[in-house]
Amino acid sequence: MSSKAHGAAPRLSRTFLDSNILLYCEDSANPAKRVKAVGLVQEHLRQKTGVISVQVLQEYFANATRKLHVDASLARQKAEVYTRFYVVEPSVNDIFAAIDLHLLRRFSFWDAMIVHCARQAGCREVFSEDMHHGQVIDGVRIVNPFL
Repeated sequence: MSSKAHGAAPRLSRTFLDSNILLYCEDSANPAKRVKAVGLVQEHLRQKTGVISVQVLQEYFANATRKLHVDASLARQKAEVYTRFYVVEPSVNDIFAAIDLHLLRRFSFWDAMIVHCARQAGCREVFSEDMHHGQVIDGVRIVNPFL
């Protein structure tokens, strides 16, 4: 029997959030993107469908403090909030898989890490402004939520 026959809610699919989504939550220079990003973060926290990686946390902290001038203590607190998402902690084998994906598909190693981590976490989509919207890589669709 399907889960619907038992009255269970269908399982919501996971979505990987790239660091630029988290950074727009802090970016007062882009109010429309800020509102959209905050909404996405809140929705995926509430539904427990958001996924990030250690790389995303690192990029968030580094860029929030350096480029957006967020106080380091506040950026740390926000990073702690983001660990409520499912956090992928890549292994050495994951790094080599991303290198292979980079070599095969000819896009940046860092984007390959994002896609690989998303796939490993069972995500169907990666929300990112930095990759090609609509592209499907290893079964993971890239979505620019700001379009």
